[in-house]
Amino acid sequence: MNDAARWAIVYAGAYLVGSIPFGLILGLMRGVDIRAHGSGNIGATNAMRVLGRKLGALCFALDVLKGALPVALGGMWMGLFGVADVAAREAWMWMGVAAAAVAGHMFSPWIGFKGGKGVATGFGAMVGMWPHTTWPALLALAVFALSARLTRYVGISSCFAALSLPAWVALARFSGVVGDIGAGGRLANVERGWAHIAATALLGAVVIWKHRGNIRRTLGGTERRIGERITSASGDSAGG
Repeated sequence: MNDAARWAIVYAGAYLVGSIPFGLILGLMRGVDIRAHGSGNIGATNAMRVLGRKLGALCFALDVLKGALPVALGGMWMGLFGVADVAAREAWMWMGVAAAAVAGHMFSPWIGFKGGKGVATGFGAMVGMWPHTTWPALLALAVFALSARLTRYVGISSCFAALSLPAWVALARFSGVVGDIGAGGRLANVERGWAHIAATALLGAVVIWKHRGNIRRTLGGTERRIGERITSASGDSAGG
């Protein structure tokens, strides 16, 4: 089997795994269709508001996992997982696996090609791309946690984390945490990682675009803050 065929299999698998609507499934197990409540989103934020913290946390973990597994397993199959430096073409192909998983979450065929915003799945995909975006993704998560603690807004915090991700990727290359400084110096190490920097910048732009409604509501003072749980009977559509 040639590389093109293997990549096609990996992409298809990543999309199908990413398309599993865990938030909807967990809600239906409780007799609640979370698409009809809160923001109508199937992601962890709405699951937490509608179903409570425990099921919301479980939804987040499962959404992270469905991003991380296809990327990690696909990287292993293609011989890229754990390799210090990956050529730009292979880096883009591998990032395509992450994109496929996120696209599956955003446009799930099981629910009419609708879905969530892809933050948790995208985070998982970045963690799974060892070592190139693993540590940067964890640092971006720290940015999210700090922003969420200070602002209590999930949407804005997701945008801050997304904005920081390419910067963390560049810093990881510059510091030598990823790649090989000895092969031409720090700047050369950053240049060799340009594909990952560019791809995470593109991912960040998508995340911000998907949260444009949250940004408008935050500026307008109508965005829900963390901890404001709604009841499944409320039908409130102001959430993120």
